[in-house]
Amino acid sequence: MSFRKVVRQSKFRHVFGQPVKTEQCYDDIRVSRVTWDSTFCAVNPSFVAIIVEASGGGAFLVLPLHKTGRIDKSYPTVCGHTGPVLDIDWCPHNDHVIASGSEDCTVMVWQIPENGLSQPLTEPVVVLEGHSKRVGIVTWHPTARNVLLSAGCDNVVLIWNVGTAEELYRLEGLHPDLIYSVSWSRDGSRFCTACKDKSVRVIDPRRGTVVAEKERAHEGARPMRAIFLADGKIFTTGFSRMSERQLALWDMVSGTPGVPRDCCGGPFVPHTPTPLQENLEEPMGLQELDSSNGALLPFYDPDTNVVYVCGKGDSSIRYFEITEEPPYIHFLNTFTSKEPQRGMGWMPKRGLDVSKCEIARFYKLHERKCEPIIMTVPRKSDLFQDDLYPDTAGPEAAMEAEEWVAGRTAGPVLVSLRQAYVPPKQRDLKVSRRALLHDGRAPPATVATGATTAPPTPPAAPAPTRLSTPLALGTLGTGTATGGRLEEVLQEVAALRALVAEQGQRIDRLEEQLSRLENGHV
Repeated sequence: MSFRKVVRQSKFRHVFGQPVKTEQCYDDIRVSRVTWDSTFCAVNPSFVAIIVEASGGGAFLVLPLHKTGRIDKSYPTVCGHTGPVLDIDWCPHNDHVIASGSEDCTVMVWQIPENGLSQPLTEPVVVLEGHSKRVGIVTWHPTARNVLLSAGCDNVVLIWNVGTAEELYRLEGLHPDLIYSVSWSRDGSRFCTACKDKSVRVIDPRRGTVVAEKERAHEGARPMRAIFLADGKIFTTGFSRMSERQLALWDMVSGTPGVPRDCCGGPFVPHTPTPLQENLEEPMGLQELDSSNGALLPFYDPDTNVVYVCGKGDSSIRYFEITEEPPYIHFLNTFTSKEPQRGMGWMPKRGLDVSKCEIARFYKLHERKCEPIIMTVPRKSDLFQDDLYPDTAGPEAAMEAEEWVAGRTAGPVLVSLRQAYVPPKQRDLKVSRRALLHDGRAPPATVATGATTAPPTPPAAPAPTRLSTPLALGTLGTGTATGGRLEEVLQEVAALRALVAEQGQRIDRLEEQLSRLENGHV
């Protein structure tokens, strides 16, 4: 007699959350009280940034991850805005560059010193002015270097080239009301928005057109949010007509994301949208959660297809697995604590501790502190868990801003976490304004965020190589580029071997001298 399985098998079914010890929290932080549905927190493997209360303008803290415990009230902040800061976002290609949007209608990009702030930072690297009302959303392009998107309460979306401080695209007239959220697709060819008119739109920024639109995605009047998933589907959170909080999954655009448009080394071809799917009336999956009134903030892990949902004012984090079989949205578990959350930060995958099977880390904002929460998959083995840690998006940009504008599309450059990934040395962000170029030519941005080209070196010293980390399989190109990089690696290996041999000979001589001294021979 056979028994039918009633429990769905999933390696994430037993994921559990655990807050860190009190001494590992960030205490005595005055979290911002501004009435805006932002996360108020941004995290990367080097720093945690938190929007805080400030008099006479807007400010946010930037703390090195290791600086836990009580934070002194006199600790320096980033305080260049003249109005409250509404949103912040770390550059995915440089862990020392962060963008901020404010009520003063400006977007500012900041360079954080390697060891954190020792004095208040008031001068941004660049100020981007183009919105007529407050800027509530800033988000970096996932694969193109120096491309930044901003959305304001003027219902306008602007896309900037931070490396040249110029406006690339101005998208007006696509949103009749306030924009609640913006999310890039995995390859950065499109982004989706959630608007106050209850519509979710998929927009091609290079064409300035709406590729797909779902009206009344959620019937409720409260704020909703939408995020792109790795396979091109869209996950939304919102409210029903009866003010019950909802989750929904939509297949609004068919096609395969992440395929480069300039394959086989050919010239860039114009970007063409993939065909639309006809049935937009019903979501693939819809779940109702509860009747709380806090906006739901979704966080998505493309490597595991797990979505974490945090409600503002809630004291819990729910997580769901997205699969290809109905009902598509599978509830996994809930992490519950006593204190409500005012905001939430999300650590990129390359900043997690793979030796402890950590698959997510949140930075929960209380009224006066920031508390890290670690999500772990229980495993008995101490070996690297390949199924939990597939190759993930690294800090290397797949292309430059000019290539993206020309029509190229590429997925993120992946890195392996097997050997506890070490990022390359970060470069300073510099801005080359095109207005200052006097000749008629249009060279590419001279300096880019997280650039991989080495700075000029004196002729006597050998030039540093571009490779600071081991190469991951499948990340090298083909043709002459591969040959050049291979030549650099071979030269570096030969130099290191010569250095090791020289040091070995020196150690032998020192040991011989020590032996003579011990035997009484001078």
